[in-house]
Order: sequence, then structure tokens, then C-alpha cells
Amino acid sequence: MKKNYEWYQTLIKPSWAPPAKVFGPVWTFLYVIIAVSYGFIGYQFFVKGMPFILALPFLLNLLFNFAYTPIQFRFKNLPLATLDILLTLSTLVWAMMAIFPFIKWVSLVNIPYLLWVTFAAILQVEITLLNRKTV
Repeated sequence: MKKNYEWYQTLIKPSWAPPAKVFGPVWTFLYVIIAVSYGFIGYQFFVKGMPFILALPFLLNLLFNFAYTPIQFRFKNLPLATLDILLTLSTLVWAMMAIFPFIKWVSLVNIPYLLWVTFAAILQVEITLLNRKTV
């Protein structure tokens, strides 16, 4: 895996890209938020009978979120990673909007996740565009 991260370091990045050491702590914090809030949604779905349509965007968001790292670092596919992070962002917005009328705190607690994924999506698009000749 180290070799894959070395590949990432060779990519052209915008001047505003944060240093690599920022990503670990940010994602650790965000995964705590995701675990608590998405775990609550899972509980509501499996135990309390929440409608599937309310749980679906959370499930899709997790799938897209977890798919990003292998797409980006194992397969080194910048265009597909860009599509994936845009799907991660759109399913997060869908999830937050769908659940807000029923369980507001789940939407509100995911605002930091929304802000970071928005930033990460913009960064990913920019990196993909800057490196389009090498992709």
C-alpha cells in the first residue's frame, strides 16, 4: 500500500491541497460521526422498522465512501475516483435531506462530513484535471 501512496505523491496537486498528514486525523474524526449516526440509522431500520427508502442513501453512501480508497490508490483510477467521490457527496446530501424531517440530529451531526466531502470532491476534481494527460 505504501507504493500506492508514493504514486499519489507524484501527482500534480493544487497549491491549496492540504498535506497528506491532515487526512488521517480528519477521517478518524469523521468515521466516529459516521459510525454513531449511521449505526443509529441501521438500528432504526433493522429493529424499529424504518422504511428502506430512508436507509437506502446511507447504505449507498457507505458503499461509495469505502470504494474510494481502493479505486484511488489500488487501481490508480483518477476519473473513476472522481465519479465515486461525487456519488459519495450526492448520496450524503440525499441521506441528510431524507432523514432531516424525522431525525434532525443525524443530519446536523453529519455537517462536518458534508463539508469535508465537498472539499475532497473539489480537490479530487482538480487533481484529476491537473493530471489528465497521465491518466
